[in-house]
Order: sequence, then C-alpha cells, then structure tokens
Amino acid sequence: MLVPSPWRADFPAIATLQRQDQTYLDNAATTQKPQALLDALVHYYANGTANVHRAQHLPGAHATQAFEDSRSKVGQWLNTGDSGQIIFTHGATSALNLLAYGLEHHFQAGDELVISALEHHANLLPWQQLAQRRALKLVVLPLGADGLIDLDAAADLIGPRTRLLAVSQLSNVLGAWQPLPPLLALAKAHDALTVVDGAQGVVHGRHDVQALGCDFYVFSSHKLYGPDGVGVLFGRHEALKGLHHWQFGGEMVQDADYQHASFRPAPLGFEAGTPPIASVIGLGATLDYLGTLDQDAVNAHESALHAYLLQGLQARKGIRLVGTPKLALASFVVDGVHNSDLAHLLTEQRIAVRAGHHCAMPLFKGLGLTGAIRVSLALYNDSEDLERFFEALDQALELLR
Repeated sequence: MLVPSPWRADFPAIATLQRQDQTYLDNAATTQKPQALLDALVHYYANGTANVHRAQHLPGAHATQAFEDSRSKVGQWLNTGDSGQIIFTHGATSALNLLAYGLEHHFQAGDELVISALEHHANLLPWQQLAQRRALKLVVLPLGADGLIDLDAAADLIGPRTRLLAVSQLSNVLGAWQPLPPLLALAKAHDALTVVDGAQGVVHGRHDVQALGCDFYVFSSHKLYGPDGVGVLFGRHEALKGLHHWQFGGEMVQDADYQHASFRPAPLGFEAGTPPIASVIGLGATLDYLGTLDQDAVNAHESALHAYLLQGLQARKGIRLVGTPKLALASFVVDGVHNSDLAHLLTEQRIAVRAGHHCAMPLFKGLGLTGAIRVSLALYNDSEDLERFFEALDQALELLR
C-alpha cells in the first residue's frame, strides 16, 4: 500500500532524520516543525527583539503587533468570534492549572468536579488537587468497551452537585473522538462549567468552539506543529469574568500601590510577566501555514495511513490494540512482551515510538496494564515510515519471543 505525503518537504527535520535513518512516529508527544515556523522565528530574532505591550519604541511596536496578530489568528482558527477570549499560557498544562486555581473560589465543600477515566494527568491532577484543597468530590466517568465515555453512566453521575466537567476531546492513548456534544449538554443542564482539553484534538481538523459550546478550551502549540513553550486558553467572555488571577507581576496591573492593586481583565490580566513572545509569533506563522493546506486532503491522508497502521498491527499474532483507535494513533501490547523491552529494541533500530503509561496511569490501571507501545502519526508521515516500523517490529518480536 502506497501512502505518500505531499507535505513532507515542508518539514526540514524530516529530511535530517531521514539522513540519520531515523523514523519519527511519536507525534502525539510533539510534532516536527514546518519551514514557515522556522522562518518566522529567525525573522523575529534577527530583526530586533523587544518586549510587548509596554514599550513605546519601534521594535516594541513591531513585536506587539506580531504578538496580537497571532492572537487574532488563533481566534480565527478556533472561530472564537473575538480574539479577546484567547489567553496565551505556557502550554495546555499551564492553562488547566490556571483554570483550577482561577476557578477555585466558585466551589464549596461537597461540590462535584467531573472528569473521565481516560484523562491525561494534565487534566486529572489539577482537578484532583483542587478537590483535595476544597473538600470537593472528584467524580470519574467510566468508559465503554469501545473506549468512549459511557453516556448512560454520565447521565447518572452528572447531577445537581456537578459544578464543572473537564474532559479530553481526543484521548492520547485510545485515539477516539469523545462524544462531547451530549456530555457538554448534560453538564450545561445543571449550569456546570465545561472545560475541553483539546491538546490532541486540535491537531486533526478545525474545531469551532462556538459550535462546540464549551466554556473553556485548551491546547499546546507544540503538538500543532508549532513552537514549544506556548499554549492557548480560550474562554467565553462570561466564563472569563469569573476567573480569578492566579499569577502576579508585570503587564497585568491596572493600578498598584504598596498595599493594594487592581488588575486588567482578560486576556492581558492573565498574562503576567514577559510572555513567550517568539513562540506566540511562531504559532501564528504555523497557523498561516496550516491554513494553506487542503484540510480534506490532510484528513484523507491521515485516515489512509491510520488504516494501514491498524491493518499491519492486526495482522501480527499476539498484538492487542488498546481500545478501538479511530484516528491518529494506535496503542498496543504484545502477549508475553514488556512494552519497555520492545521500545528499546525499536529504538536500537532507529524507530521513535512511545512506551509506558503515556501520562494516563489511572487509565492503564483500570485496563489492567502497566503500559503500552504507542505509534502516533502526523501529516508528514507516509507508508514508508510504517513499513520501516513493521520491519523493525518483526525483528524485535523475533528476539523477544
């Protein structure tokens, strides 16, 4: 089966890795970067850097304009309607912690926070720790056999004491879209706040947060072919009004004396200190690049490549898929083989995959597994990458069995 990638040449690191005989299949952890992003970073650093929003000089004005242009581009990408609802953070984890601390005053002892059994630690631990600080109840929605959140169980567990629902759009382990519309509707019926972790989902297609109807949506740039060190928190205006400040420093201040201070509203009020300026500008350049692609063609390519991955795994004896992956990735275990041993032998053959619990340890405990191998795909991967992976996999299994 031949599945070429017409976008491979847009990512210089792929050619470098290929010269090193490396095959990169760990895209759910982080992605390689397009030339458009590299050009934007070089341009910013080579033409004079400056801090944003405060300087009156020309370099500061240029930096501020490019920074705010990126905010507008993110708003357009998510169809927020108003880019003033976009807050830049240092990643999805940072955004979720901002929410957990910034919303803490909303909750009273006995209130319920609802998550699902498949959550990444980034969307588990902030709420777990908040529940412990405020004597709240953390409710965990179970999964069905297909790896999707059980909607019948959710209807029973989401109720009058539910104050917040926080769920992932796409699992980094199971590779399946979660049924967000009915889940969000259940929470909204009880006036609960809704948080969507889009760290994996944002990479695969455009997502309209207005249509989705969530209060908050977060993602990390580095998974969306952008630079690391920057994340995005979208919040509806009304939801942002209820968010307390959680970090304090320069830029966010409206007025201050030695005993008192008042703070700017969102977004600048939640961007204390010097932000990751170059990374924000780079994210804007990445979105410009992604916006030039035929999204239907990208979706078709990723679908064909994923089908080839599943076909190859299912054809090999002793391999069991974790869940029912539908796109982007596949996690699997091999009977009688430890995932770390297999990953080591794949690494020796220069195949980059992920092994372990993928920052979702409670999920793996519930599945009765200590970990799994995860192969995750991006638009620059092609069938030759998978053929090299299958060849290395066969050789590794021959040694381990």
